[in-house]
Amino acid sequence: MIRVLLADDQSLVRAGFRALLDAQPDIEVAGEASDGEEAVRKVGELRPDIVLMDIRMPLLDGLAATRRITEDTALGEVKVVMLTTFELDEYVFEAIRSGASGFLVKDTEPEELLRAVRAVVDGDALLSPGVTRRLIAEFAARSKEPAAEGALAELTEREREVMALVGIGLSNEEIARRLVVSPLTAKTHVSRTMVKLGARDRAQLVVLAYESGLVRPGWLG
Repeated sequence: MIRVLLADDQSLVRAGFRALLDAQPDIEVAGEASDGEEAVRKVGELRPDIVLMDIRMPLLDGLAATRRITEDTALGEVKVVMLTTFELDEYVFEAIRSGASGFLVKDTEPEELLRAVRAVVDGDALLSPGVTRRLIAEFAARSKEPAAEGALAELTEREREVMALVGIGLSNEEIARRLVVSPLTAKTHVSRTMVKLGARDRAQLVVLAYESGLVRPGWLG
């Protein structure tokens, strides 16, 4: 059973998500929070598998709450997905850098939300379809200058190639087609790359691809 914590200051939004999620045989809503402080506290108490976290909340915003959660080693198994009203929210890239496993716009189709919850718990990053590439390109352009490639020294040439494809927003299936390998092989390369670089999840691997200079804004493949 996938246990979800809903963190949003709008009760109607929480109610809508709860109705959808609780109707699934493999998902349950473990709790709700109406502000960031409450979200952090309840994550510590309930240890959900995933938090659907609104970015804009009172007392403590979703970005700060995400940092607190992802920086707590005792909560290493908890995944955070940011919820935003706008596709190009200025905080989303920073949220991913802070440890969030991705983001969804609030008007996401129900089927996509369910797929997202299952995918993130499975270890995949989640970035709303059609938004991933231009969001990362825009905000990576504003981030710090690329670091030296020394951080990538442990990667094989194939792992660098796979990391670059992850960086431009390709899924494992798309990477597999591009490299003419099986999806399982692509997933294995992604997993090994994450381990070598100490990336919490696929989303942070995307950030590292940009920050290392392996991928530059505008390289959308």
